Amino acid sequence: MPSLIDLHCHSTVSDGLLTPEALVQHAAAHGVKMLALTDHDDTAGLDVARKVAAAHDMQFINGVEVSVTWRRRTIHVVGLHVNPEYLPLRNGLETIRAGRHMRAESIAASLDKFGITGSLEGAYAHAKQGIISRAHFARYLIEQGYASNMKSIFKRFLVKGKPGYFEHHWATLEEVVSWINGSGGVAVLAHPGRYDIGRTNMLLLLEEFRQLGGAAIEVVTGSHTPDQYQEYARLAHMFGLKASMGSDYHGPGHGYMEMGRLPDLPRGCEPVWLDWPELELLNN
Repeated sequence: MPSLIDLHCHSTVSDGLLTPEALVQHAAAHGVKMLALTDHDDTAGLDVARKVAAAHDMQFINGVEVSVTWRRRTIHVVGLHVNPEYLPLRNGLETIRAGRHMRAESIAASLDKFGITGSLEGAYAHAKQGIISRAHFARYLIEQGYASNMKSIFKRFLVKGKPGYFEHHWATLEEVVSWINGSGGVAVLAHPGRYDIGRTNMLLLLEEFRQLGGAAIEVVTGSHTPDQYQEYARLAHMFGLKASMGSDYHGPGHGYMEMGRLPDLPRGCEPVWLDWPELELLNN
């Protein structure tokens, strides 16, 4: 079902550029019929997004993208069909958001030492209604003329070994999968092709994820190449994991792919949505 399903996107509740309302309207205008809003470490936009989706006859899935530290590396796990009122999930996300503020202060202090001042206030000015992230620092640095695009800013300032990098410990993989599963949701490893961890570590990550109760991986996502679609389809099959897809849309000019342009999953994948009641409604 190309262009119909998008299970990964962000609003201004995290580091997207569009409000939850505007994001759903944008998705509808681009042909999306089943949408999950998956803001980083926050579910505050779900209720309003669901109402707007209903007005557009769109099937809406409660989602969240949770920050994880795995072997001193940051990875992300998407929760689909989560219950945002499930107390361990709600408390866990609150703790992660508090950690984001601490990390932001450390990033700003690092940039101060490099001669870049005002970054904390500048980043928060871009975090209009929600959590603070590296993307908000990147937007401030672009605004100040340090580079012209997000990719260059991250490479020069916000990754390991650069002036604005700060190593932060998020939740563990075990904690996050248990929060998602306990809430009645489905745990999905987000955009595995973005993790520069090597083949051996990827296999170890997928095996641990599966053993902990992870159910799926994103096979088709905005940051993957067509070759990676095939690679992660094979790995999904190898580990008995279902396949998910999502644009990882963050807003105009700040994403890997426009909504409504995702290709089909590769042949042989078992879609994560295969037994969802929303699929039947989608087909009616």
